[in-house]
Amino acid sequence: MQLSIVTTLYRSSSWLKEFYRRAVATAETITTDFEIILVNDGSPDDALDVAIALHDSDKRVVIIDLSRNFGHHKAIMTGLANARGERVFLIDCDLEEQPELLGEFWQKMSERNADVIYGVQRSRKGGFVERVTGGLYYDVFNFLSDTKIIKNMSVVRLMTRRYVDSLIQHREQELVFAGLAALTGYTQEPLEFVKLSRGDTNYDLGKKINMVANSIASFSNKPLIYIFHLGLLLTISSVILVMFYLLRYIWFGNSISGWTSLIVSLWTLGGLILLSLGVIGIYLAKMFVEVKDRPYTIIRSIYRSEA
Repeated sequence: MQLSIVTTLYRSSSWLKEFYRRAVATAETITTDFEIILVNDGSPDDALDVAIALHDSDKRVVIIDLSRNFGHHKAIMTGLANARGERVFLIDCDLEEQPELLGEFWQKMSERNADVIYGVQRSRKGGFVERVTGGLYYDVFNFLSDTKIIKNMSVVRLMTRRYVDSLIQHREQELVFAGLAALTGYTQEPLEFVKLSRGDTNYDLGKKINMVANSIASFSNKPLIYIFHLGLLLTISSVILVMFYLLRYIWFGNSISGWTSLIVSLWTLGGLILLSLGVIGIYLAKMFVEVKDRPYTIIRSIYRSEA
């Protein structure tokens, strides 16, 4: 098979038919040998029913129905693991990333002989807060991690078979797709595009904060190193301060008075201790999850025509 188009479904019922129509129209300008893989990530609406209707009318549509909602990145990896095309086009189905981009990605891959052509937003969508927090995510990740990701990188990308086979070898329970995509290596080239905005998102503030913590803990041990350096600095500073006040008391008989400095010191040290324990706890929690070696998704059923 020459091409697989992979997307995930979560609250996707309202735009799934249009996505299918535009994806098929674009794919048919390139090849007739293709499949469209729809991964139902426990969508609470009737997206699965719409997908099954599309499968019944077009056997090129493949449905991977997960047993529950496992998360966007895990659903992506499951879809890639079930793709059979020599080239695999990954895209969200909410139409913020236009299915017609496939033609541009295909052309650039042929011209540059790259293994991955990945999309980069020309300008980040959303309001001021979304743009600022999104930019900070990439800045913090790249500062703390040895694996660098391009700012405003998007999910949409075209990949070769050998790259996909290498990518799906990663079996982490807590997936960070952008990091794994960069970590896998090969020849990767960016392609700028304009991402549209629907005005709403499945990623609320809580999910974004969890994603930042998970991303950093998955790809960097620098926070643990910084905690060690902070503890060492505080220890040295404390020893110097104790010696200073002890010598001042011996020589001049001056003692320290006042509760304000004591309370501030206690609160400061207490906050640093709790922060350090929290960071260590995140790493321990990830180890706890990973050592269980559970599957990161469970497939309830697959709708695929072998004809």
